[in-house]
Amino acid sequence: MSGWHLGRSVARDLLSSLRDIAPVVLVVAFFQVVVIRQPLPPGISGADLLLGLVCVVAGLALFIKGLQIALFPVGESLAHAFARKGSVFWLLTFSFALGFGTTIAEPAMIAVAGKAALVVSEAGFIGPDTAAQAAFALNLRLVVALSVGCAVLLGVVRILKGWPLHYLIIGGYGIVLLLTGMAPEKIIGIAYDSGGVTTSTITVPLVTALGVGLATAIKGRHPMLDGFGLIAFASVMPIIFVLGFGVLAFGPGGG
Repeated sequence: MSGWHLGRSVARDLLSSLRDIAPVVLVVAFFQVVVIRQPLPPGISGADLLLGLVCVVAGLALFIKGLQIALFPVGESLAHAFARKGSVFWLLTFSFALGFGTTIAEPAMIAVAGKAALVVSEAGFIGPDTAAQAAFALNLRLVVALSVGCAVLLGVVRILKGWPLHYLIIGGYGIVLLLTGMAPEKIIGIAYDSGGVTTSTITVPLVTALGVGLATAIKGRHPMLDGFGLIAFASVMPIIFVLGFGVLAFGPGGG
């Protein structure tokens, strides 16, 4: 792609990002000015808001362009290469490593883990010191990353075997309901939110590209029917793992 075409493409993405974020800005502005009718929080000026908006629009546009230029093509190319190579072991190893690595790097997971550690400390499950909170946050991230690695691996096996997606998802949420009745109360919310933060900016593009690319490359599989669904596994599996982690670490019901 030439510099001229790349520049035009980025400009279109900037306009698209501005259009996408405009409803959020309008909602916040309406409630701030019309409903709340209060000045901005101390230390925040109109210039700060404008600069923040520019950064968000530019960041979103560049992120989308990065996905289009590199991440989606590379993910699909790797899936095709593994399918041609015919090595199930390396395909499954790569799938697990991809899910684990993207989740460890997920900014949303880092933020939620830190906040969860603070809440668990206030509940008396761990010590109040910074070291105990940091250890819990790291353990939570590792548990969730392990769960997403297993989820992507299971999703790839489903594509290879042609298993129906809905049976696996229903079974997964059945396990969630069972563990919800056993886990400590203050872990339940953390577990459910852990399933959401893993489907964010880093995990979704790469995992989706892997699933679609693999379903496209394997004979007898359809990208629409078989290529999607990995993100669903990446949503339910962390809930199961974190609920189980809560039961093992703190006992049933936190006792």
